[in-house]
Amino acid sequence: MANLIKHSKYKNTGILFELLVKQVTSDTLNGLDSPALKIIKNYFTKSELSKELKLYEVLNKSKKLNETKANILIQTIIESSKKLNRSSLRKQKYNLINEIKNHYNINDFFQIKLKNYKQYAALYTLMEAENIDNINTKQIVENKFTLLESLTQSPIKENTKDYLLEEFSNNSKDVRLLTYKILLEKFNSKYDSLLESQKRVLREYVTSVDSTPKLKEFYNQNINEIQNLIKNHIKLTDDTVIKIKLKEILNFIKPLNKNESIKNDNMIDLLQYYQLIHELNIANEKN
Repeated sequence: MANLIKHSKYKNTGILFELLVKQVTSDTLNGLDSPALKIIKNYFTKSELSKELKLYEVLNKSKKLNETKANILIQTIIESSKKLNRSSLRKQKYNLINEIKNHYNINDFFQIKLKNYKQYAALYTLMEAENIDNINTKQIVENKFTLLESLTQSPIKENTKDYLLEEFSNNSKDVRLLTYKILLEKFNSKYDSLLESQKRVLREYVTSVDSTPKLKEFYNQNINEIQNLIKNHIKLTDDTVIKIKLKEILNFIKPLNKNESIKNDNMIDLLQYYQLIHELNIANEKN
């Protein structure tokens, strides 16, 4: 009977690395000295894990190839994986998971959805198949088709997605992490420190950047909350001029409809709206 390979996200180097990068971002937003950053430095520098990670990154960075080039790329990656020290890989992955467990709730750690999960799982299966006898042929074919479809995808029209959001999600992991830090530094330099509500917005932006429908839903939920908060402040204030201005602001604060896509400017608006709410809270407390 042919053997089926069960994908394990605990052993998938590409998935483990991406989750660690996202965890670094989450920790940074919460003002923590991120254990995940130390884990990355310890386990993905001059190791067998770092060598295998490069194979996943080659797959991730290669897009819009013709079928012939895509086939060659897949085969080259698989052949390269054969040169890895499997014994060292198993030991390093075992130690890596234990290290993650020492610092994070492992179930929460693996909850975040990744854009390339399906492709990474397919590549993991194909590389593992090289080390197992009597593999299920159908499983191999299906996973190769998954990678071919990913590598030969048609270009996405720029008018269907916000260009900066798309560009941001396609950047390499280190560039994305640097972008997060720059964003935080710029915002902190203007407003001294982030409010908890603003941290929540940035955390969602980071973890949902590959899932724009989820980000849109988050945006609309927060817009509804902000509308209600401003309405409450309108009731609380006795200043006629402020009432009028707040009512005018309400006219501009609206959820996105079904035909509208989420953009970077929308997320910036949320940060500014929460800053406004914070200032209104202070003003009403003084009164």
